[in-house]
Amino acid sequence: MSWDDSRGKGLIEANAAFYRAFADGDLRAMSALWADHDDLVCIHPGHERLTGRSPVLASWFAILENPPPVRTSDARAVPLGQAGLVTCTEAIGNNRLAATNAFEWDGEAWRMVLHQAGPVLAEDRREPGRGPSGAVH
Repeated sequence: MSWDDSRGKGLIEANAAFYRAFADGDLRAMSALWADHDDLVCIHPGHERLTGRSPVLASWFAILENPPPVRTSDARAVPLGQAGLVTCTEAIGNNRLAATNAFEWDGEAWRMVLHQAGPVLAEDRREPGRGPSGAVH
Protein backbone atom coordinates (compact mmCIF):
# COMPACT_ATOMS: atom_id res chain seq x y z
CA MET A 1 0.00 0.00 0.00
CA SER A 2 1.45 3.40 -0.93
CA TRP A 3 1.65 6.34 1.46
CA ASP A 4 -1.32 8.00 -0.29
CA ASP A 5 -3.36 4.78 -0.10
CA SER A 6 -2.68 4.39 3.62
CA ARG A 7 -3.53 8.05 4.30
CA GLY A 8 -6.75 7.69 2.33
CA LYS A 9 -7.62 4.56 4.30
CA GLY A 10 -6.86 6.40 7.56
CA LEU A 11 -9.15 9.25 6.54
CA ILE A 12 -11.96 6.82 5.72
CA GLU A 13 -11.47 5.13 9.11
CA ALA A 14 -11.52 8.50 10.94
CA ASN A 15 -14.70 9.42 9.07
CA ALA A 16 -16.30 6.08 10.02
CA ALA A 17 -15.34 6.68 13.68
CA PHE A 18 -17.06 10.08 13.52
CA TYR A 19 -20.30 8.52 12.28
CA ARG A 20 -20.09 5.70 14.85
CA ALA A 21 -19.82 8.30 17.63
CA PHE A 22 -22.75 10.17 16.05
CA ALA A 23 -24.96 7.07 15.74
CA ASP A 24 -24.04 5.76 19.21
CA GLY A 25 -24.44 9.11 20.98
CA ASP A 26 -20.88 8.69 22.28
CA LEU A 27 -19.85 12.07 23.71
CA ARG A 28 -16.35 10.93 24.71
CA ALA A 29 -15.57 9.52 21.26
CA MET A 30 -17.02 12.61 19.53
CA SER A 31 -14.88 14.91 21.65
CA ALA A 32 -11.74 12.86 20.99
CA LEU A 33 -12.31 12.95 17.22
CA TRP A 34 -12.21 16.74 16.95
CA ALA A 35 -8.87 18.57 16.95
CA ASP A 36 -7.86 20.16 20.23
CA HIS A 37 -7.74 23.81 19.12
CA ASP A 38 -10.16 26.58 18.21
CA ASP A 39 -9.75 26.52 14.42
CA LEU A 40 -12.79 24.23 14.07
CA VAL A 41 -15.88 24.80 11.94
CA CYS A 42 -19.22 23.00 11.84
CA ILE A 43 -22.22 23.84 9.67
CA HIS A 44 -25.24 21.73 10.48
CA PRO A 45 -27.97 21.63 7.79
CA GLY A 46 -30.01 24.83 7.88
CA HIS A 47 -27.92 26.42 10.65
CA GLU A 48 -25.35 29.17 10.92
CA ARG A 49 -21.65 28.37 10.93
CA LEU A 50 -20.18 27.47 14.32
CA THR A 51 -16.51 28.21 14.97
CA GLY A 52 -14.30 27.19 17.86
CA ARG A 53 -14.01 23.96 19.80
CA SER A 54 -16.49 24.83 22.57
CA PRO A 55 -19.41 25.90 20.31
CA VAL A 56 -18.82 23.01 17.89
CA LEU A 57 -18.72 20.37 20.64
CA ALA A 58 -21.68 21.95 22.46
CA SER A 59 -23.74 21.53 19.29
CA TRP A 60 -22.74 17.87 19.01
CA PHE A 61 -23.39 17.19 22.68
CA ALA A 62 -26.94 18.58 22.23
CA ILE A 63 -27.48 16.35 19.17
CA LEU A 64 -26.03 13.30 20.91
CA GLU A 65 -28.46 13.55 23.82
CA ASN A 66 -30.96 11.97 21.44
CA PRO A 67 -29.07 11.04 18.26
CA PRO A 68 -31.07 10.38 15.12
CA PRO A 69 -30.38 7.17 13.20
CA VAL A 70 -27.67 7.99 10.68
CA ARG A 71 -26.20 5.90 7.86
CA THR A 72 -23.48 6.88 5.45
CA SER A 73 -22.50 5.76 1.99
CA ASP A 74 -20.13 6.58 -0.84
CA ALA A 75 -17.28 7.87 1.36
CA ARG A 76 -14.37 9.19 -0.71
CA ALA A 77 -11.07 10.43 0.72
CA VAL A 78 -8.85 13.16 -0.68
CA PRO A 79 -5.49 13.26 1.14
CA LEU A 80 -3.91 16.74 1.04
CA GLY A 81 -0.54 16.51 2.78
CA GLN A 82 -1.09 16.81 6.53
CA ALA A 83 -4.81 17.36 5.95
CA GLY A 84 -7.54 15.58 4.06
CA LEU A 85 -11.17 15.63 3.05
CA VAL A 86 -13.82 12.96 3.10
CA THR A 87 -17.06 13.45 1.20
CA CYS A 88 -19.99 11.13 1.75
CA THR A 89 -23.75 10.88 1.73
CA GLU A 90 -25.64 10.85 5.02
CA ALA A 91 -29.09 9.31 5.40
CA ILE A 92 -30.97 10.57 8.44
CA GLY A 93 -34.55 9.34 8.39
CA ASN A 94 -35.93 10.16 4.93
CA ASN A 95 -33.38 12.95 4.43
CA ARG A 96 -30.29 12.62 2.24
CA LEU A 97 -27.44 14.98 2.95
CA ALA A 98 -24.13 15.58 1.21
CA ALA A 99 -21.37 15.93 3.79
CA THR A 100 -17.80 17.17 3.70
CA ASN A 101 -15.54 16.36 6.64
CA ALA A 102 -12.03 17.80 6.87
CA PHE A 103 -9.31 16.30 9.00
CA GLU A 104 -5.77 17.24 9.98
CA TRP A 105 -2.97 14.88 10.99
CA ASP A 106 -1.80 15.73 14.53
CA GLY A 107 1.18 13.36 14.45
CA GLU A 108 -0.81 10.51 15.97
CA ALA A 109 -4.26 10.46 14.38
CA TRP A 110 -6.57 12.22 11.95
CA ARG A 111 -8.60 14.84 13.87
CA MET A 112 -11.69 16.54 12.51
CA VAL A 113 -11.53 20.28 11.86
CA LEU A 114 -14.67 20.75 9.75
CA HIS A 115 -18.04 19.12 9.26
CA GLN A 116 -20.56 20.52 6.81
CA ALA A 117 -23.73 18.83 5.63
CA GLY A 118 -26.58 19.99 3.44
CA PRO A 119 -29.64 18.52 1.76
CA VAL A 120 -29.45 16.71 -1.56
CA LEU A 121 -32.17 17.31 -4.12
CA ALA A 122 -34.18 14.12 -4.63
CA GLU A 123 -33.15 12.26 -7.78
CA ASP A 124 -36.68 12.03 -9.12
CA ARG A 125 -37.01 15.85 -9.09
CA ARG A 126 -34.06 16.44 -11.42
CA GLU A 127 -33.80 16.01 -15.14
CA PRO A 128 -31.36 13.24 -16.06
CA GLY A 129 -27.78 14.50 -16.23
CA ARG A 130 -28.53 17.85 -14.60
CA GLY A 131 -27.55 19.10 -11.20
CA PRO A 132 -29.53 21.56 -9.10
CA SER A 133 -31.09 24.40 -11.05
CA GLY A 134 -30.17 28.03 -10.52
CA ALA A 135 -27.04 29.58 -9.04
CA VAL A 136 -25.74 27.70 -6.03
CA HIS A 137 -22.64 29.82 -5.30
